[in-house]
Amino acid sequence: MNDQVSVEVLPLRVDAAGTWRYRRLLTPLGGESPDQAARRGAGVRAGDASTVVHSTSWRYRPQGQIVLTYAICPDPDPHLPATELETVRLARGATPATPTPEHVHLENVVAHALRHLAYLLEHDPVVSAALSSDIAVARALESLTREPAEAFIGAH
Repeated sequence: MNDQVSVEVLPLRVDAAGTWRYRRLLTPLGGESPDQAARRGAGVRAGDASTVVHSTSWRYRPQGQIVLTYAICPDPDPHLPATELETVRLARGATPATPTPEHVHLENVVAHALRHLAYLLEHDPVVSAALSSDIAVARALESLTREPAEAFIGAH
């Protein structure tokens, strides 16, 4: 088992009011690929054509650990409790040459994952087909691409 690399899985869903909700699962990387660990952690089969499993980011923790983040959408277990994403706000570094933000909160990671999926909805036909099978998810992601860029920057 590799305790210096962990896989963070973020099952994402939209509730009836159009609000994003997420769960956070953390699973060790143990003798399998990160993709396999993410699927295992979320309970998604490799052949599932209606659920997107996509690596969206990675980050370094000062303890020497690398966290690989995967978005899972739509959430394969929508009946489980989930946290409301109150604001879709990205974290950013202070300068172009210092890309790592001083503080990264889980909400920033979720926002980044959603923006990533919104981009893929428009530009990746395989991902688009899967995400479009859930009308609420597709509409909520499309609305993210129409919001002004300033809505997504500056979280500290």
